[in-house]
Amino acid sequence: MLTDDYATKMTSSVVGTLLKLIFHIELGKNDDRAFSDEEMKDKYLELTQLIDDGDLNGAENQMFDLLDPDNMEIFKLSLMVYYYMNEKDAQFLEEHNYSKSEITDGLRHVSTLYGYESMAVALLGHAAE
Repeated sequence: MLTDDYATKMTSSVVGTLLKLIFHIELGKNDDRAFSDEEMKDKYLELTQLIDDGDLNGAENQMFDLLDPDNMEIFKLSLMVYYYMNEKDAQFLEEHNYSKSEITDGLRHVSTLYGYESMAVALLGHAAE
């Protein structure tokens, strides 16, 4: 339990740091203005609904289908989605065949795709082999 709490706090901190440094978004203060594009807001709400419904893998797969290294709004969306997933407790994740390590692996993946690999490694460490 303590390990899960630590992992949750660390991952939340990493996502918060990336959002603050790259997009000037402070989680908890201006989340409602994170997306200026209505389509991106709608996509975020759609993905978070999938997560709430327990389809974390489906949400992640849909998000992966959107990934485009030339579109930073999708990187922002990805960070926000992983943050949302990370806020789910370990029991919820386990019940829906997902884990905290999948969240950090996903964060590393999208960060690398968007050119922030060194920042992700500095904040999250290297992926477990």
